[in-house]
Amino acid sequence: MVGTEMLKVLAESPLKNENLYAVASEKSIGKKIPYLHKELVVVGMDAAIRLKPDFAIFSAGGETSLEWAPKFAAAGITVVDNSSAWRMDPEKKLVVPEINGQTIADSDRIIANPNCSTIQMVMVLKPLHDVFGVKRVVVSTYQSVTGTGVKAVKQLMDERSGEIPTHSAYPHPIDLNVIPHIDSFLENGYTKEEMKMVNETKKIMGDPNIQVSATAVRIPVIGGHSESVNIELNTKFELEEIRNLLSEAKGIVVQDDPSRNIYPMPIWSHGKNEVFVGRIRRDFTVENGINLWIVADNLRKGAATNAVQIVELLAKKRGVS
Repeated sequence: MVGTEMLKVLAESPLKNENLYAVASEKSIGKKIPYLHKELVVVGMDAAIRLKPDFAIFSAGGETSLEWAPKFAAAGITVVDNSSAWRMDPEKKLVVPEINGQTIADSDRIIANPNCSTIQMVMVLKPLHDVFGVKRVVVSTYQSVTGTGVKAVKQLMDERSGEIPTHSAYPHPIDLNVIPHIDSFLENGYTKEEMKMVNETKKIMGDPNIQVSATAVRIPVIGGHSESVNIELNTKFELEEIRNLLSEAKGIVVQDDPSRNIYPMPIWSHGKNEVFVGRIRRDFTVENGINLWIVADNLRKGAATNAVQIVELLAKKRGVS
């Protein structure tokens, strides 16, 4: 699903894509994929390296990235990887362009794209951290089935239509249900998804002192991920200051007028590249506390859009069209 979305985002990008190659495993070689007013013929990995593109966007899972990204990099190709393979590698940059895009160097050949839930949260945290300092974050996610993939969407639709799914993506029904379980459980009782949010936030924000506690939940929604985020800041603030900061931040849209039933929802974020924030209110139980509701299309800003934005940033720096 992310690969398909990447093609959509690339079609909207200012990048010139005359030399765009679709790359997949050996079993898909020769397959034709529609793109703009033409078809892309799928090539294999070795053939792609021989073509020597400027950039390669990977979204094929961690094992594939670990095996092939270094081979592309060794050929002088810059890889933007959407898997978790390189995110916490201390030698690799973990990038959200609006936050730390300036840290990318010409020598970087493998750049990691963060986890979808992390991206939309840090987009909102960063402008607050720059002014007030973020001390602690407690986040609960409400994640779309599209984050799991086509199999999960089919399970939801089959259950909704009364059919018994032949191949389930989840250990429980998802329609009319909520599953507090994303990725595998670790010894500390948290899931990998939850610990990604903890560790990636610190790395992207460049501050190991930010404390993050996460609970990741799957819900029967198609369109985007939602997050309830409680933030403890280091210094005092006025709510209007928060709204103004977020309104002025690139890539963020403030939707915060509860009296008119205006607040972010995944049904409205679907297909959009921005991160939406609302329900901005003070947490009266803790000093300098604030509650926010954050929504974004997980296939867009949470994956495809962010990856393409990294390529756009690199292309501009290197004068590549």
